[in-house]
Amino acid sequence: MPVFGQTTKFLLPLAFVISLAGCSNEVEETVQAPELRPVKVIEMASVSTTRALRYSGSVTARSEAATGFRVAGKIVERSVEIGDRVQAGDVMARLDATDFGLQVQSAEANLEAAERQVETSEFALKRTEQLFRQQVTTKAQLEQAQLAYNQSIASRNSAKAVLEQTRNQVEYSRLTADRDGIVTAIDADAGQVVAAGSPVVTVAADGERDVVIAVPETDILAFSAGKPVDVTFWSNRSLKLPGTVREVAGSADRLSRTFTVRIGLPSDPSVLLGMTATVEATAPVAAPYYDVPLAALSRDEADAMIVWTVNRVDGTVQARPVTVEEFSDTGVKVTDGLRTGDLVVIAGTQFLSQNMRVRLADEELARSAQLTDRPRIVATR
Repeated sequence: MPVFGQTTKFLLPLAFVISLAGCSNEVEETVQAPELRPVKVIEMASVSTTRALRYSGSVTARSEAATGFRVAGKIVERSVEIGDRVQAGDVMARLDATDFGLQVQSAEANLEAAERQVETSEFALKRTEQLFRQQVTTKAQLEQAQLAYNQSIASRNSAKAVLEQTRNQVEYSRLTADRDGIVTAIDADAGQVVAAGSPVVTVAADGERDVVIAVPETDILAFSAGKPVDVTFWSNRSLKLPGTVREVAGSADRLSRTFTVRIGLPSDPSVLLGMTATVEATAPVAAPYYDVPLAALSRDEADAMIVWTVNRVDGTVQARPVTVEEFSDTGVKVTDGLRTGDLVVIAGTQFLSQNMRVRLADEELARSAQLTDRPRIVATR
């Protein structure tokens, strides 16, 4: 057999063995370099020592009163509607003043008669005094004349008071605004007979405004007179005004079991009565805490609360037992088990195991490097 043929028979098996060895190395490399599981993390900021309070309320006038007639009668005219602006002295409604006018005429006549009676008694007194000086009449008659004169003076004064009172009743038949403001409610209309003092028109005075909120007893101790708060408005999210707690109710409402708190606002023309407002305040907490998204929370085999944290050096994850104080709008409040700067996994926790290497997104790595001086996680793909 030729030498070339023998050499070929020898080289073919050798090439096959080398090929298998190469495949074996590729398989081994694939096993040794598994794909890293991607996760999303957040970095724990500084610990929180206060908690946020948010309550919704409505804008009201600092002073708002229901006004009514000071005398009874039938309403013959109402000249204002809800939303109308009134000035002090403006007539808002009128009563039928016919009877009041007749009473004024009667009082004027009584006063006129009382004036004539005073003149008569005064003339009689002077004559009796003259006769007494001439010793024609007795002292008893003089005293009687003096008494009659005094009684006529009292009757005249009484008639004057009655006349003034009846004239006031005529004036009271007109319901006038005692301050500048806006009509917010109408409780009676023309043709209705009302008693003295019955509410007819409610006027909210111009000037300072309040936001009224209802606070449960769990948070009422966080509000005290003079406490600064922030107030925003649903109608204008860009408007934010500084408010001050002005009044705190001394007792809870019997039905809602909440406390009424009034927040004073600075003057602003864009704040209208009845607007819905949100009051934001802070209150101290018993123990400092970290805000953690609910998705970061897991349970271990013993059913204990844990979160997964990422080691910044080697990119591995470790289960960290935590103490959850309470649930909030943003997630959970963790009071123990975390430190400032920890990287906590918030997505992909269900696939993690102890010391597993993970891969962060590039933007996560960049943000981690900017927020801390610790070395970045280096994870090869």
